[in-house]
Amino acid sequence: MAGCPAAVTGLGLYTPAGLGVAECWAGVGAGLPTARRDPALAGLPVDFSCRVRVEPSEVLGGRAARRMDRFVQLAVVAAREAVADAGLNRATWDPARIAVVLGCADGGPGTVEAQHRVLLEETAARVSALLLPMQLANMSAGTVSIDLGITGPSLVAATACASGATAIGLARDLLTLDRCDVVLAGGSEAMITPLVMAGFAQMGALSRRADDPQTASRPFDAARDGFVAAEGAAVLVLERPADARARGARVHALVGGFGASADAHHLTAPDPDGRGCEQAVRSALADAGISPGDVDHINAHGTSTVLNDLVEAQMIDRVFGDRPVVTSTKGVTGHMFGAAGAAEAAFCVLALEHQLVPPTANLTDLDARIGIQVATRPVEGRLQVAVSNSFGFGGQNAVLVVTSA
Repeated sequence: MAGCPAAVTGLGLYTPAGLGVAECWAGVGAGLPTARRDPALAGLPVDFSCRVRVEPSEVLGGRAARRMDRFVQLAVVAAREAVADAGLNRATWDPARIAVVLGCADGGPGTVEAQHRVLLEETAARVSALLLPMQLANMSAGTVSIDLGITGPSLVAATACASGATAIGLARDLLTLDRCDVVLAGGSEAMITPLVMAGFAQMGALSRRADDPQTASRPFDAARDGFVAAEGAAVLVLERPADARARGARVHALVGGFGASADAHHLTAPDPDGRGCEQAVRSALADAGISPGDVDHINAHGTSTVLNDLVEAQMIDRVFGDRPVVTSTKGVTGHMFGAAGAAEAAFCVLALEHQLVPPTANLTDLDARIGIQVATRPVEGRLQVAVSNSFGFGGQNAVLVVTSA
């Protein structure tokens, strides 16, 4: 049974590819990698990452930014852009009928690490009273609600690297259930800290291409060796299509389907047969009321790790064959963890609007075991339906179907 679509009336993006939707799409569309040496990671086994180019504290300014962890700052900036793009008027909206649903994998590890150093090097009395209000994962949605005066449901989804996509799926459900009329949905993440990156390095999850960081994130490439950590935020404004039309809003695209599943296999590794992610894909297609043959474009999870890319590619081939043009925008942005699914859903929206599939940056030699059609350059075409895959630790899978308005 098909679900009810949600209209995307606003977009806000703050990623390593740029500040704002226009800059982000320009960078992603051109396939410009963003990985660079990171001074905050100096001396660690992996000392490069994908950072946003403009400090969020500079965008926000003032005392307010100092009371927010970085992941919250990113969320607030993206949410403000999304609301402005949607043409929503705070003077006339009903704040009780607006919801905020954001994804976040970790919360504020930067704040935790900084205050832990204070505890160890100074005294407990010097630990900030803002430690908890800054680092709790719910504070992205909570602070966005405060910043915009929104009093409807305020929720955070934590499904690891699928969090942003899960949040969008839950947001659509809130609209369907008439819990609200508008939802700000997406994700934010700022996990690039010494402790977190040391942990990922110990797992062997990160690329070790330290001699050339810019080419380190190379999804589906035969020489891929791990992901590149990134930070960022993405927020989509969702409404019921009839409501959007009634207020004369521009509709970028529709979120037509959502599917979620669990691998029930391993804490960090995907099911090698791809059964869980396939279940989520087929569920999303059924929810949207479309068949695999209707899909023109797939924004893959495509993290640039050896096993994950292969499992996903084999699943895509099994479900869709080689018809859809596949890309992984993580070649440009790196892996934004809990924000990734939301950003990639936004990139699907933009791909449909611009009728352009962005390239997979750094893909120079497709893994011989991969039989799908992966874009290595911008591909123009008639695009009506796109799928965005997001998978995470714990076997969390979330898939979104986006269709032209």
